[in-house]
Amino acid sequence: MKNRGFLKLASAMTVMTLGGVGYAAHKRSRNPYYRGPVSDHFDGLRFFSPGQPQDKGVGEVARWQLSGGREAWPARFPSPFPQDAPPERVEGLRVVHIGHASLLIQVAGRNILIDPVYARRASPVGFSGPKRVNPPGIAFGALPPIDAVLVTHNHYDHLDGPILARLWAEHAPTFVAPLGNDAILRSYDATIPVETRDWGGAVDLGGGIVVHLVPAHHWSARGVNDRRMALWCAFVLTTPQGVLYHVGDTGYGDGAIFRDVRARFGAPRLATLPIGAYEPRWFMQPQHMNPDEAVRAFLDVGAGQGLGHHWGTFRLTHEGAGEPAEALGRALAASEVPAERFLALRPGQVWGG
Repeated sequence: MKNRGFLKLASAMTVMTLGGVGYAAHKRSRNPYYRGPVSDHFDGLRFFSPGQPQDKGVGEVARWQLSGGREAWPARFPSPFPQDAPPERVEGLRVVHIGHASLLIQVAGRNILIDPVYARRASPVGFSGPKRVNPPGIAFGALPPIDAVLVTHNHYDHLDGPILARLWAEHAPTFVAPLGNDAILRSYDATIPVETRDWGGAVDLGGGIVVHLVPAHHWSARGVNDRRMALWCAFVLTTPQGVLYHVGDTGYGDGAIFRDVRARFGAPRLATLPIGAYEPRWFMQPQHMNPDEAVRAFLDVGAGQGLGHHWGTFRLTHEGAGEPAEALGRALAASEVPAERFLALRPGQVWGG
């Protein structure tokens, strides 16, 4: 019984450091990841999304954890697509869903991984926390030569430290992440070089590809006392094959962050947007879009094609494993958007524009 209670507590704490809203348990007076000037989204200790709710109280977190309405997930939720074997290089544009929020983007002769997670659990511990219900859509050994790895933020379902260290050892890519995340990556391998930038910053990957870091409405944590001490972001890639927009996690807010991307970069050729981990709405809405909001974001940014990720691999919140894809279909129909313009990706699924 004591062991069961410990595992339940460990699981709850793990989820608190993943997709939920940050909660107010701030005890640190020093930021272990980043020191820099105060800005419109950094108060000298913690980052924040201007004008957006930040942290829930402990009582609200407990209410979320104890509330009913959780849909059951299967032990396995297999993808209908086989594991992909990507070509070594692609001169055009090819996107493969590895699972959850992990993508391989092959564009203009470069291979770019975003938020690669290969762990069996999205968790700081191997014995508890959200467990993978389908294998990665690309076996690690089948990856092509990786030129760059982009990390949106430090939650365990987006930043898999051991796999980033392995990528550095075997591929030596350029790592790009928002402020403070370099310290986290180097805790797994002190030799990893990381190009960190603030919102509005950019990294030139060569070959006509530039990665721009832009705002998202989210938060960050690796534990219970480092809330919002490393920055989070979305990415815009300007490439010879057009503009690509990727969001790891975000709330919709008032939609301004999406309209701003369109105003600055033009309508993207492709937007890869999160569609899962959104229930219950009273708790998740500030930091996680639901499929209806994802469609609104897709229309706001004006993308030619949408690809939905962040669903169906790790159980983080209350909705069922397949519900995000079903809800996306309803949202597209309600907005009179053809279903083929915004696909809910499964692991191993390939999109090539």
